[in-house]
Amino acid sequence: MSILVLAEHTQGVFKKKTLELVQYAAEIAQRMGTTVTAVVPGAAADAEMQGLGSYGAAKVLHVADARLDNLSARAYGKALAAAAEKEGAKVIVCAHDVTGKAVAPRVAARLKAGIVAGAVSYPDLDKGFVVKKNVFSGKAFAYVNITSDVKVVTLMPNTFQVKKGEGQAAVEKLEVSFDDKDFAITVQQVDKVTGAVPLSEAELVVSGGRGMKGPENWGILEDLAQALGAALACSRPVADSHWRPHHEHVGQTGGTIRPNLYIAVGISGAIQHLAGVNGSKTIVVINKDPEAPFFKAADYGVVGDAMEIVPKLTEAVKKFRAEQHS
Repeated sequence: MSILVLAEHTQGVFKKKTLELVQYAAEIAQRMGTTVTAVVPGAAADAEMQGLGSYGAAKVLHVADARLDNLSARAYGKALAAAAEKEGAKVIVCAHDVTGKAVAPRVAARLKAGIVAGAVSYPDLDKGFVVKKNVFSGKAFAYVNITSDVKVVTLMPNTFQVKKGEGQAAVEKLEVSFDDKDFAITVQQVDKVTGAVPLSEAELVVSGGRGMKGPENWGILEDLAQALGAALACSRPVADSHWRPHHEHVGQTGGTIRPNLYIAVGISGAIQHLAGVNGSKTIVVINKDPEAPFFKAADYGVVGDAMEIVPKLTEAVKKFRAEQHS
């Protein structure tokens, strides 16, 4: 009876959120006196899969069907359910991302399992299997006790720090019988952002809103992000105005992120935006309006003109980095 993990990867390289997920499952497994089995769909090298052992996986079940290189929720769900049956798994964990949101409910339905989406803590096993999650756009927490025999949990990315240990996972092939219906929805094209830190993986994020006045002023945010090694984000009005690409939009109708540091520049802090970023560990707000709602959610706030403050902040970061490396 192992803890099962859906291990996503991009062209055979496992994402940070996958490593976090394996580590999360390993902690649960230790408390339950069992082990972790990662399920890897699509093409991946043995060495990469064995490396999941450094994060707590004892075994990898590889479903080496080329059609799984692109997400098919139905096929992924069938593969995960087959792995759960093979391993006798009672707990299945996925990331709370596009893949996890599509696959986890299917698996729960197949296995008649209870499910908690968007967990932000380890389950409390002393009280059953109680999982903490955000509710009301992050304004409160709910504690859900999963009482079913099989349990499915999706974990919010960047909830825990990833720490690499030692060990290698044993890799086994898992044959799953798919039919054409499992791939009825096909991916025609995938456009990926290159040369930038993906928002879903970023621990540091610099974000801008309409207070930046126009796309021509975005250079100061790009300079700050580069100095910090941060990803860039924006509010919905900015994306809707085509100042920035839509993949940078964070908020209730965009991406949900949980970085260690979120710097919001020229963003008023409407509830729709806060819903996507209030899981950030530290929020810094720069806005010339002292009444901006975002200040109520901020850990640190600076009232002033972003055009003056951001370049000074960038220079301070560069100076600090230079001193650290001297």
